[in-house]
Amino acid sequence: MKSSLLLAAAIVVAVLPSSSAEATTAFKGSITAFKGSITPISPALARQMTGVSWRPGCPVPLRDLRVVTATHRGFDGRDRIGRVIVHRDVAARVLVVLRRLHGDGFPIRRMVPIDAYGGSDFRSIEADNTSGFNCRFVDGTMRYSEHAYGRAIDVNPIENPYVTRAETTSHPASRPYLRRTPFRPGMAAEGRALVRAVDAIGWGWGGRWSGVKDYQHFSASGR
Repeated sequence: MKSSLLLAAAIVVAVLPSSSAEATTAFKGSITAFKGSITPISPALARQMTGVSWRPGCPVPLRDLRVVTATHRGFDGRDRIGRVIVHRDVAARVLVVLRRLHGDGFPIRRMVPIDAYGGSDFRSIEADNTSGFNCRFVDGTMRYSEHAYGRAIDVNPIENPYVTRAETTSHPASRPYLRRTPFRPGMAAEGRALVRAVDAIGWGWGGRWSGVKDYQHFSASGR
């Protein structure tokens, strides 16, 4: 399965444009057809992001980012279209993950660029928003987060909380999910759809960290 997913990613990469033209792919095999695209940051989106999720001095220029637009299943079972911004080097793999999650019927609450929440990670989490790029530091440090490189995604952050060493969360709606059993829709867990799909592209999962756990967090580096 892993080899077939990586082959699919290679196919998507092969059609990525060098200009602003849109690269689109449609996959069959789920309840409804999955549709996804990878596009550069448009001038209008660049204006929205500047001073919010991106600013001069960030480790990735806007020209190296891509918008991945994809069908995703909602918690009500209905399909929606969402967008996540990631680095161009990982965009095709992210699209493969979203395709597989849709086929598995895995629910995603919402998926919009974090600029909709003023670049606030806290507000995005409160909305249970799945997000990617955000030029920010790791909390309590001056070290850029993997999100600042566009190589990390937080998925369903209410159902998959960041859990401190004291086994608490900053988000009241996440408290029922501090207990990772029984499994509930939208959760990340070993052997389940979300973790399987991300494992297949070789990314790491914050749910496997020692000490603190970041169940929502998936990244190319594993950090």
